[in-house]
Amino acid sequence: MNLPNKLTCLRMLMIPFFLFFLIFPEVCGYNVSRIVAAILFALTSFTDMLDGKIARKYNLVTDFGKFMDPLADKLMVFGAMLGIIIINGGNAVFAKVFTCAAFLIIFRELAVTSMRMIVSSSAGIVVAANIFGKLKTVSQIIGIIVILLEPLIWDGYIASYVMTAIMVATTMFSGFSYFKAYWPHINSNK
Repeated sequence: MNLPNKLTCLRMLMIPFFLFFLIFPEVCGYNVSRIVAAILFALTSFTDMLDGKIARKYNLVTDFGKFMDPLADKLMVFGAMLGIIIINGGNAVFAKVFTCAAFLIIFRELAVTSMRMIVSSSAGIVVAANIFGKLKTVSQIIGIIVILLEPLIWDGYIASYVMTAIMVATTMFSGFSYFKAYWPHINSNK
């Protein structure tokens, strides 16, 4: 169990704590819960960036990491989106908009992950993250943090709506870029 894999496991362990503070604000108060949830999400996101850099720099890439790192990333983002839907029930319009955005983001993540598995197994090609995938990840992290903290700053969801739109746009664009690049490697006759 090398350092990048330990960081991935730490990320997996931090997700339930993040969700606890996010969806149970009555434990320590609305404001404190949101701040703690945002800090835990930011730290969790930081471990994602850190484990990848360490694994590549020191050639510590393992099959365990290849499997668990993307799984931890998906759990982190999906958990955050579901928690945001739960806590924003008081603002019905934003909750509906964000639910539609979450559906599109989850759909894209599952579609690209499935395509990666098929291309890898049938054509032997490893689909590496491209710049659009990295921008997608950054927009999701920033968007989730903004959505968590904006209600503590002022009433209204202006930044949350903007970040939700940016998250969906970068997520869908990156999904299209992956499918455009790798669709020719999918054999529909198999």
